[in-house]
Order: sequence, then C-alpha cells, then structure tokens
Amino acid sequence: MSTALSPRDGAGVRRGAGLPKWSLWAVAAGSIALAVGIGLVAGLGSHVQWGLIAALLFVLGTYVVAARVEGRRQAKDRVATALVWVAFLLAVVPLVSLVWTTVSRGLKVLDGYFLSHSMGLVADSEPGGGIYHAILGSLEQVGLATAIGAPIGVLTAIYLVEYGRGRLALAVTFFVDVMTGIPSIVAGLFILSLMLILDLQPFGFAGSLALAILMMPVVVRSTEEMLKLVPNELREASLALGIPKWRTILKVVLPTSLGGITTGVMLAVARIAGETAPVLLLVFGNPFINANPFEGAQASLPLYIYQQYAQSAGAGAAYDRAWAASLTLIAFVMILNLVARGIARWKAPKTGR
Repeated sequence: MSTALSPRDGAGVRRGAGLPKWSLWAVAAGSIALAVGIGLVAGLGSHVQWGLIAALLFVLGTYVVAARVEGRRQAKDRVATALVWVAFLLAVVPLVSLVWTTVSRGLKVLDGYFLSHSMGLVADSEPGGGIYHAILGSLEQVGLATAIGAPIGVLTAIYLVEYGRGRLALAVTFFVDVMTGIPSIVAGLFILSLMLILDLQPFGFAGSLALAILMMPVVVRSTEEMLKLVPNELREASLALGIPKWRTILKVVLPTSLGGITTGVMLAVARIAGETAPVLLLVFGNPFINANPFEGAQASLPLYIYQQYAQSAGAGAAYDRAWAASLTLIAFVMILNLVARGIARWKAPKTGR
C-alpha cells in the first residue's frame, strides 16, 4: 500500500498517525506553566493576563504538535476544538468566580434570623437586621408582574402565530422587538410619568407594572417560538374533525407547547427579579415590613442590595448584608430555573420507542 502524502501534509507524517489522548492535557499543562513563568518574569500581577497568555500558548502549541504528528489538515481541526474549549473556559471562569465570591462573602450573616427579620429600627451601620421585608416585597412585586405580563404575552404570541396577518401583525411584531431592547429605566420612567399625572405616591404595584412591561416581550418571543414548533399536522387533524380553531388552540396547541411556554415564563420572571432601576424610581424602599403592595413604599431584594452597598462604603455590617442578600437573590433565580427545567421535562411530549 502506498504511503504517499499530499503536499499539504507535513514531511515525515504518516497516514493513520494520531496524538494520544493525554497529549492535549500535556500541552495545556505546559502552556499554563510557561504562562506563569512569563508572567513572573514580565512582572504581570494580574492572573487574568496569565490566563490569556496560557490560552494563546495552548492554541499555538496544539497546532504545532498536531501539525507535526497528524498533518496540517488535522491540526486545523485540533485548533478549532482548542478555540471552542478556550471560549468555554473564558465564559465559565468569570461565572464560577462570581458564584464563589458571592457564596464565600454572603454566608457570613446568612442565617434564619437574617431571613426572618426586617431592618426595622436597625441603622445601616449597625450589625443585625434582615431581609424578610425585601423578600416579601420582591415576591409580591414579581408575582403581580407575572400575573399581568404572562397572560398578555402568551395571548399576544397566540395572535401572532395563529391569527396574525397583515399590517397589524407586522406592527405588533415590530413593537415587541423594540420593547425587547428597551432599558429597564425607560419602563420605570413611563410608569413614573403616569404616577405624576395621577398624583400618586410610591407603592409596590407601580414597580410591578414596570416589571410587567419588561416581562411581556420576553414571554411573547419565547411563547411564539414554542408555538411554531407544534407540527401543523396536529392543527389540521383537529380542524378536520370539525373542532373550532379556538378549541384546537386550547386543547391541542397549548398543551403540546406547555412545557416550553412555562420555561419561557420562568426565565422572564428570573430576568425581572433582579431589576433595580424601576423599583428605585417607583417603590423607593422601606426598612419596615409592608405586606400591602397597593399602598406605601416597599422594599425588594435588588433595591435592598443597592441601598446596603451604597451605605457600606465597601466595609461594615451593611456590606455583609448586601452580599448575603445577593446570595439569596442568586438562589431565588437558580430555583426558578430549576423549576422551569423540571416543568419543561415533565410537560415535554412523550415519544414512543
């Protein structure tokens, strides 16, 4: 059998030759060691710089080693894989660092007392106090926003997919796209202008209205995509049996896409749960417990974090409370995402063997 090589293959490279599985790990270890050495010699104090140098050396080293053993064509494939891994690490490392920092600093004061008490008469510079009032305010504001935004978003998506034709559908689609990209402060200013016209004082429901505005386009887009995934054969089979279109949507289309719709709603809730600007404008915050979202200022977790950090100057009891509240908010968003995944898996269409 001939072993002739194409001109693009490196000299001395045999067909069938391949790198062992441990070779890329060895290249990665060597790149890290070399990057640390370069950083120490060059006096680079940032570990981020060391990591970027290691990533560059890893990509170059992968190409050199693969080209020497497997040829240039396979080396290019190895480099593409290496770039994917580098991009993955660049995305994961900041996330892991953020979670680690939040957990390590937030656990200092996070306990049952912190979760079950409000700030009350506790000054921002004093230890003690808790976030019960902020948790209660966030749950009420986000819950009311979901009760307003989710039905409107789902019904709008049903109109666009099932009924929308002509200029009205194009106009609705255009405005949904515009609303998807508006800053949260704009939604807050819109509700604030209505409050000034009606001469209203800050209250929790005003924040819910602004959050609902931010939530609706996300629900519309996610629901629209889920409805488009429902096969048209299901609609046609239902209509062929003489079932009205509205009943087909209610009994066939929506149950089929319910898992994806629920996931989209949960992700929209997680998106608005961390908004601070509208709440700062419309709710103002309150150190005491206010269970009535329709009267008086209320607290919320994002606003509580902002206020505590602003008062802490980077140290003290308020600083620890801000980190503990941040950890609580991250846990809340994580629970929502897990619930969304669970519902999506539970409601996913069953496939036969």
